[in-house]
Amino acid sequence: MPEVVTTVAELRSRLAEARETALREGSSDAPDARVVLVPTMGALHDGHVRLVGRARDLGGIVVVSIFVNPLQFGPTEDLDRYPRTLDTDIASLEGLADVVFAPSAAEMYPDGAPNTRVSAGEVASLYEGAIRPGHFDGMLTVVAKLFNIVRPDVAVFGQKDAQQVHLVGRMVKDLNLPVTIAVVDTVRESDGLALSSRNRYLDDGQRQAAVVLSRALAAAAAAAQEGADAVLAAAREQLDTEPAVKLDYLVVVDPDTFQSVDAEHHGQAVVLVAAHLGTTRLIDNERISIP
Repeated sequence: MPEVVTTVAELRSRLAEARETALREGSSDAPDARVVLVPTMGALHDGHVRLVGRARDLGGIVVVSIFVNPLQFGPTEDLDRYPRTLDTDIASLEGLADVVFAPSAAEMYPDGAPNTRVSAGEVASLYEGAIRPGHFDGMLTVVAKLFNIVRPDVAVFGQKDAQQVHLVGRMVKDLNLPVTIAVVDTVRESDGLALSSRNRYLDDGQRQAAVVLSRALAAAAAAAQEGADAVLAAAREQLDTEPAVKLDYLVVVDPDTFQSVDAEHHGQAVVLVAAHLGTTRLIDNERISIP
């Protein structure tokens, strides 16, 4: 089982010792001194396990953080409702993670909500940010804290949260942070539904209807040869077949800027979709190429 650490001081001591041991032994059989971080909010599923597996493949000391970050929750979002399954999460990481960092909110924010925060900029007000104001500022603030606490060489994120990945990459570049970002493709159920901790809240009918999100993205990718407008039209046609799905947004964005593209766009793009099924909100995305 991975070692569980709950304080910043203990984690820093543990990682400094592990790095020193790896460097001192210096043989081909010694553990790599590289540190690889997988930041999570817990409630781990197979998608998270895939991220940690990628971290394990990269070699070195694998750290998984499990912290439900209050800064990411808006006033209308229920922080207390977020699932907390620490014991199950730790068990799922056996053989994959070396250290689990599971701090309390008081450990991460000893003086309460911090005065100093990272601003995610204009992109943070779009798409997910428009629905969840302040979410991305809170996300980047805790990621920056984790980078400073863990000092990873590599951090692993999932493509499913495409806007988050973009903003983390932008922060790393803008602030010259000494960490490489590795991105793992979205992990899906056999019928195409993207894995999410929110899927557990779907009833049977909603679960069946939710597959339309991945069908819409597949239709969008198939229409890419015809341009951005055709991509959106193909996706909407699929989404319209499921009246239980209430669309929040559907957009094609430039992966470099995360701004929506116009009808004349050529090159790489990302199709983003978000929708409600009852009280459960799901997101998904697909990378495409428009010739």
